Amino acid sequence: MKYVHLDSVESGQYLGRTIFASNGSILLSEGVQLTVFMINTLNRIGVTMIYIKDPTMEDVEIPEIISDETKRVVMQQMGQTFAAIQSGKEFNSRAMSISINTLLDEVMKNRDVLVQLTDIRTKDNEMYVHATNVCMMAVLIGINMEFNPTQLKELAVGALLHDVGKVELTYDDESSDRRMHHTWRGFELLKTKREFSLLIAHVAFQHHEALDGGGIPRGLTSDEIHIYAKITAVANMYDNLLFDTSLGRRMLPYEACEHMMALAGTKLDREVLIHFLKTVSIYPTGASVRLSNRETGVVVGQHRGLPSRPIVRIVKQDQDDKELDIKEIDLAKHTTVFIEQVL
Repeated sequence: MKYVHLDSVESGQYLGRTIFASNGSILLSEGVQLTVFMINTLNRIGVTMIYIKDPTMEDVEIPEIISDETKRVVMQQMGQTFAAIQSGKEFNSRAMSISINTLLDEVMKNRDVLVQLTDIRTKDNEMYVHATNVCMMAVLIGINMEFNPTQLKELAVGALLHDVGKVELTYDDESSDRRMHHTWRGFELLKTKREFSLLIAHVAFQHHEALDGGGIPRGLTSDEIHIYAKITAVANMYDNLLFDTSLGRRMLPYEACEHMMALAGTKLDREVLIHFLKTVSIYPTGASVRLSNRETGVVVGQHRGLPSRPIVRIVKQDQDDKELDIKEIDLAKHTTVFIEQVL
């Protein structure tokens, strides 16, 4: 599979990964042959990047930390939770807890897989995909920091619901009164849930605070911010830098990591950031890249602990244009070759 911009997709190509709606239902299934109508529809609903199948990459599998089925269940539960809040009803915290347990089990099982945030987003599902990604990354950081099962569960619930205060909230509300900010509203909502630890509510409350006191809504400093919130802040920023267009140009993974490292010790917790950087794939599998030797190829493999030195497959046609010349360059072994650009 290759991860490509929608603008470069042509009619007749095959979708490489399923696209979900916000309620967990399937919009387009993996393997469907794309038509002009489908491509135009994807563009209309806000999709910018998708996976497509490629004959030269059939053996390349994109490693998953959580399965599509688990993502579907979690997103469905998130949709039901937010709908209940919007209608003024109590949401089902037990059902939420069960879906999070499934997510935790899968993350524990696949803890050595590097994070690749390449789920296909639409305007409809982006809030739920964001929450799921932040939860998954927060749990991986917690595992690296040797949290116990109770701590991991609290962290997972808090990270999944960190933006719950955005339900029925406009940006005008946030700018006028700090108690109307989504962090404060999320805290007020979650602190009433007896099934949840109060620490879970503080994740929603504190995930936009900064170590230097320059965060919101209360301007807390390092020692006043709970570790769960510090972890969620890192995961939240990474996902936002990659996908939130309101922040300006979307960053590529390596750019986002460099940006976040510059904030270590002032905005983001240095220890948390170190553990986070051990979990993320800087050059995701399926991404097209240009190397320093001027060849272009597709990332087909990763090395845990060496995120900037993946395996790149180069595909060229021979001089007679009859056969494909395929080779792979393992950047962990070819130490003089570097990735110059993500295409």
